[in-house]
Amino acid sequence: MTKWDTCDAVERHPERVSGAWVFTGTRLPISALFDNLQDGASIDQFLEWFPGVNRWKVEAVLSHGMAELAASSRL
Repeated sequence: MTKWDTCDAVERHPERVSGAWVFTGTRLPISALFDNLQDGASIDQFLEWFPGVNRWKVEAVLSHGMAELAASSRL
């Protein structure tokens, strides 16, 4: 399970978006990024479709997710 609380690009508030992890300053769940990428969208398309998110946040989420996966595979 990914520990998102150490990623500066995301935040979570129990009273907003049912407590889902969202991009900071937005109500957009980070799951939207993964869903769109899985469906074949590019990062540029995602940024166009969701202008409240900027590239550094997307890159931070992807980097953090990859680091967490790598760490869990070493266990």
